[in-house]
Amino acid sequence: MNVLDAVAVLAAGIAAGGINAIVGSGSLITFPTLVALGYPPVVANVSNNLGLVTGNVSGAYGYRKELKGQRGRLLRLGTASFLGAVAGGLLLLSLPAEAFDIIVPGLIMIALVLVVLQPKLQGWMQARRNGDERHRPHGGPGLWIGVLLTGVYGGYFGAAQGIVLIALLGIALDDDLQVLNGVKNAMAAIVNGTAAVLFTIMWLLGETDIDWWVVLLIAVGSTIGGLLGAKLGRKIPPLVLRGVIVAVGLAAIVQLLAN
Repeated sequence: MNVLDAVAVLAAGIAAGGINAIVGSGSLITFPTLVALGYPPVVANVSNNLGLVTGNVSGAYGYRKELKGQRGRLLRLGTASFLGAVAGGLLLLSLPAEAFDIIVPGLIMIALVLVVLQPKLQGWMQARRNGDERHRPHGGPGLWIGVLLTGVYGGYFGAAQGIVLIALLGIALDDDLQVLNGVKNAMAAIVNGTAAVLFTIMWLLGETDIDWWVVLLIAVGSTIGGLLGAKLGRKIPPLVLRGVIVAVGLAAIVQLLAN
């Protein structure tokens, strides 16, 4: 890795950490960057996952005030995130690399649709909260299953898992959106952290490849970005942010299909 490549990966990590703290879908910045630099898609995905864990943690830390009193909810829903991440990570490692090349462009397209539809999802969430429906404190079994399936997605690839999580939480729970965003960041940290441990074990067993320089650079960048995103992210115009994410995601699809 030369100096310019290292700077590009570090910058992508900062951007991804900030985006993940605000809304999710930071992998639509880092993953395409790594693919564009010539890393094989599976190696890029695994290395990216490990690198983003510290950014997820720093983003959750930035919302520590909103997370006060959320321990019971995090334990309940975090179990679903953990189990889903294990299943998704095992799928990534057990399916052939060719399957990843076919599946991921579709997952990225779904993620981009979610990014574009995010304002409508938030409006729907607000309408639900303002209505007179009865909400269970922890969302009931439907939310648990939804979080489990999101964990599977996050363990396998995970771009925009934060958008899926905040939509699920907002629909099922009657709580402040900022509190739910903090819960979302914590659960994303559980998913990526669980998958990272699984990938590291498999690397030690010689079952997968990891580029540790990429991991280090993304970890440093995403940690910085997570802290900045939690503090300053609300000042970024949402339309601009979504436009950047969509542009990078489309570039990733073109790059993957061209390989």
